[in-house]
Amino acid sequence: MAGHSEQRVMPVIRDLKDFDLGSGSVLERIIFNNRIVVLLACLVATLVLGFAATRIQVNANFERMIPLGSPYIKNYLDNKSELPGLGNTIRIVVENKSGDVFDPGYLDVLKKVNDDLYLIPGVDRSWMKSIWMPIVRWREVTEDGITGGAVMPASFDGSANEVAKLRENIGKAGIVGRLVANDMKSSMIVAPLLDTHPKTGEALNYGEFADALEAKIRTYESDTVGIHIVGFAKIVGDLIAGLREVMVFFAVSVVIAAFFVYLYTRCVRSTMLLVTVAVIGVVWLLGLMQLLGYELDPYSILVPFLIFAIGLSHGAQKMNGIIQDIGRGTHKYVASRYTFRRLFMAGLTALLANIVGFAVLIIIDIPVIRDLALTTSVGVSVLIFTKLFLIPVALSYIGVSESAIRHATADDMKAGGRRSLPGRIWHGLDELTERRWAIPVIAIAAIVTVVSAIVMQNLRIGDLDAGAPELRPESRYNRDNAYITEHYGLSSDQFVVIMKTGDEGCRLYSSLQKMDGLAQLLRQDPAVQTTTSLAETVRFVTSAMFEGSGKWLTISRNQSITDGSVSAAVIATPDITNQSCSVSPLVAYLKDHKADTVGRILQTAEAYAAANNTAPDAKEPVQFLLAAGSAGIEAATNIEVQKSIVTMYLAVYGATALLCLITFRSVRATIVALIPLVITTILCKALMVWLGIGLKVATLPVIAVGVGVGVDYALYLLSVQIAVQRRGGTLRDAYRKSLDFTGKVVALVGLTMAAGVITWAWSPIKFQADMGILLTFMFLWNMLGALVLIPALSHFMLNPREPSGARGALLRAAA
Repeated sequence: MAGHSEQRVMPVIRDLKDFDLGSGSVLERIIFNNRIVVLLACLVATLVLGFAATRIQVNANFERMIPLGSPYIKNYLDNKSELPGLGNTIRIVVENKSGDVFDPGYLDVLKKVNDDLYLIPGVDRSWMKSIWMPIVRWREVTEDGITGGAVMPASFDGSANEVAKLRENIGKAGIVGRLVANDMKSSMIVAPLLDTHPKTGEALNYGEFADALEAKIRTYESDTVGIHIVGFAKIVGDLIAGLREVMVFFAVSVVIAAFFVYLYTRCVRSTMLLVTVAVIGVVWLLGLMQLLGYELDPYSILVPFLIFAIGLSHGAQKMNGIIQDIGRGTHKYVASRYTFRRLFMAGLTALLANIVGFAVLIIIDIPVIRDLALTTSVGVSVLIFTKLFLIPVALSYIGVSESAIRHATADDMKAGGRRSLPGRIWHGLDELTERRWAIPVIAIAAIVTVVSAIVMQNLRIGDLDAGAPELRPESRYNRDNAYITEHYGLSSDQFVVIMKTGDEGCRLYSSLQKMDGLAQLLRQDPAVQTTTSLAETVRFVTSAMFEGSGKWLTISRNQSITDGSVSAAVIATPDITNQSCSVSPLVAYLKDHKADTVGRILQTAEAYAAANNTAPDAKEPVQFLLAAGSAGIEAATNIEVQKSIVTMYLAVYGATALLCLITFRSVRATIVALIPLVITTILCKALMVWLGIGLKVATLPVIAVGVGVGVDYALYLLSVQIAVQRRGGTLRDAYRKSLDFTGKVVALVGLTMAAGVITWAWSPIKFQADMGILLTFMFLWNMLGALVLIPALSHFMLNPREPSGARGALLRAAA
């Protein structure tokens, strides 16, 4: 048992000649009898993986952010080629600050912006829309029937006559509020994006694409021209730009964490060693990620922070053991082997618990979270070599300073002196094993947990803010988004329902009637600005074919009339259905993409589809498939998050419980270890409600990370406590020895872990700031919960009150 081995008293060996080099396990002998080989192997690995780390790319992929296994996402991907512009698009608004869109000078700038965007690799040029693109057309009803053409006159030369034609065409096209602002002072360019670079065939690099937008499009901004850019690619570009600032936070977190370690060790050289080895662990991780084909994205950037914090805080445990042995007079080489011998299994178990905490995220069907799970698990696996092997071997050479030994072995209370308040609190923690203190502590914890459990019922799935919640409200992107929302009648939050029929089935009266019925139902929701669909366009065209009569503003039962209307509608609006007239999108424009909004719209569309879908082999098959568009994809993602949360809880707590059971060989001890984790999880979810943070892709991993890392504290404390109890010690004595041996390390781990992520709170990336706050909270509360609740809970669950003769047997059975 790891805890028992930690407490074994090793003989003091001052001279290395008196130490048996053949003692210890086979692994210990291999490592320490070949120290030079171990150090050289680590050096070579660092150089090779360090070179690979310099080549790692920072990027994000649209499809890796969505749950590919969701039936809604499958519907979107299956019909993606038939739905241009309804997935990943970029929207650029060019504003005339000193006039309107009919100013020839402004129109010339708009044309240059349009042409430059057209040439940027990654833009799907065939479906790009603006008043300068021929795909944007006008139509009108005359006595001769329906006529139309491109909105921008072919002969446009900036003259007053041509500008007048443009003004007339814009009115006829009905694009005010869509491609032209309501106040006529700006116009929009909508560009769908390709998944791959057209020249290289590789996945589109959003960082490079966003840089191209800034270099080629944003440069047109001046005192008279404003540029506003929104879309997934721009969000990712801003996130990637923010990552460069995040690197500064990494350096700051290194300094803060090193400061805490130095306060604990009071040894400069050993602190530098721990920091260096922790950084080496990050270098190995980044190198392995590059070699395995992974990229750093805005979500996985947290992995290096976590690996550094875990490596540094756990490495301090090795330092603690070595300092204690050297303080007793043991040779530094022997002390390193003793520490390896005592702590290897406990450290390995703690790292396995960390790996499990991250690995369970792989069950969530969102590729970016699966990548996070795999890369973090790889990173923690790396620590097995850097923390368990490299640190003891390196310390066997450099040892620790005299100041570290004096600090570690000095009595906490000087002669005739009095302890400080923190000292008195620390030395009073063992009193929590007594009933008079255990009951109040557990009662307070229960009350806080119940209140938090009530509050967490208000936790929402998905985004809670308009714009891009991944970025700060004052960010350039969100200011651009606010401008577009204010000046355009239609938002970029599109919820798309796909009507799928047989070939030419979209011409049938029954199909169009059902589509029109869904559109009317969706428009009844106050969050829906308007809807567009083939059915609505057919109504207008049918009326136009009969001299604009309001009586014909309908979908005709006469199939020949409807066929003519559909053909005319497709000519005027090519993207309203596909070429075979079998896939037709119904687009609902939403006021926002908040969780409640998209959830409500989704339920409405689901219910309608369930009532109106027919079998694929029916005479007139029609199916309403959910969902496409930015809001539809977000709704599907929210469903996956909601579905995954329960599964994740069961997996992470189940795996953690199994590891604790194997380590402690006690069901009661396992329960004692898990209760503080459960309480912290509930408190964290209540904190999310208070801070206005939704449960989504960015915050979902926090719970698993908090549990996987938080269980370490219980492993350290309970392993020692149970070992002492099994030898017949009282609960109070056992917990006091646990505090003396590992308690300060537990506090150090909590503080250094929190220090490693608290700097994120100042990140320009809001979701990373949210994660930093939540992780800091979980790391600190897991640590405090373990120190306070474990003794109180142990009083009732690990404290047999039987005659002393039977004490040993009963303790062995209960503990």
